[in-house]
Amino acid sequence: MQVSDPRWNTGGDWQPQPHSEPASPVRPYAVTGGRTAPRVKFAMEALVSSATVEPRDLSHMPEYAAISQLCRSVRSVAEISALLRIPLGVVRVLISDMATEGLVRVHQPQLDAGKPDINLLERVLSGLRRL
Repeated sequence: MQVSDPRWNTGGDWQPQPHSEPASPVRPYAVTGGRTAPRVKFAMEALVSSATVEPRDLSHMPEYAAISQLCRSVRSVAEISALLRIPLGVVRVLISDMATEGLVRVHQPQLDAGKPDINLLERVLSGLRRL
């Protein structure tokens, strides 16, 4: 995949850059057309995976290409936001659009009637204790 973004190395792999380059606060919201709410609501811990086996030409949308590349491995919405250094709200809109187009699959956490999942809370607590 040839993308003009310097964060892609010659092998076509995503290489997150150090925080030396300033992120533009205008451009991400311009990419979403100013939309701040996704078409489909999902949690920031929702998991996202690539829905396409064969690579599509996403050169017209470098953000789509980057998200698609990252989602070859299942990742959370928050993780995608952090790795791409794009605001969470913008990433939600982009992922929602990509899901509508069939480019990614969003796997929502199952919550019973608004009650927190005890297994999830135990795993988070365990992870915090290991820090």
